[in-house]
Amino acid sequence: MRTVRSFVRRQGRITLGQRRALQQYGEQFLLGFTPGPLDLDRLFGRRAPRVIEIGFGMGDALFDMACRHPEQDFIGIEVFLPGVGALLRRVGEQGLTNVRVISADAVQVLEQMIPDDTLSAVWLLFPDPWHKNKHHKRRLVQPDFAKLVRNKLQLQGCFHLATDWENYAQQMMKVLSAAPGFANQCGAGQFAPRPESRPLTKFERRGQRLGHGVRDLIFERQA
Repeated sequence: MRTVRSFVRRQGRITLGQRRALQQYGEQFLLGFTPGPLDLDRLFGRRAPRVIEIGFGMGDALFDMACRHPEQDFIGIEVFLPGVGALLRRVGEQGLTNVRVISADAVQVLEQMIPDDTLSAVWLLFPDPWHKNKHHKRRLVQPDFAKLVRNKLQLQGCFHLATDWENYAQQMMKVLSAAPGFANQCGAGQFAPRPESRPLTKFERRGQRLGHGVRDLIFERQA
């Protein structure tokens, strides 16, 4: 779909606990990239609504939602290894069975591992804004990506985005408003109030401290 990556594979400092979690829980919860569609019913051992979060960071929002909604299954995509280890540790210690993690390029995962028409929601919360003008081409939310997400959502499935960068929020609104097969749940050109169901993230709190306004967008897949 694209040749320019929208992320930098940051190394960071992985703690002993995160490393142990990767070793202890990786076999159960961590999936490697495979160039073929997953059988999601077999993966989770049931049929249930499926949610993907792209770029979950340290996993705070995904873990919170997975705990509150055991009737749903969650797949987190993240390339930051300390974040993967942190989420695996919490999931394993809590004994959750409705979470799986993939540490790979989100575009490749969606293109090759996720079957079409299978997701009830896709979350993209506080992605890298690539705030310099010369880096805007690296932003994930582009027309081709909107089309890819739409193909993976079920009818009436939701694409929920949030950012604390006004310029990126406006780009998101422009791209999604023009994307065929999507309808803004709040009306044309309108941002959504933060849903109470969306947990506050570390990046959102940082944006608030810096005085950034947070904007949510919720688009529904239409026929």
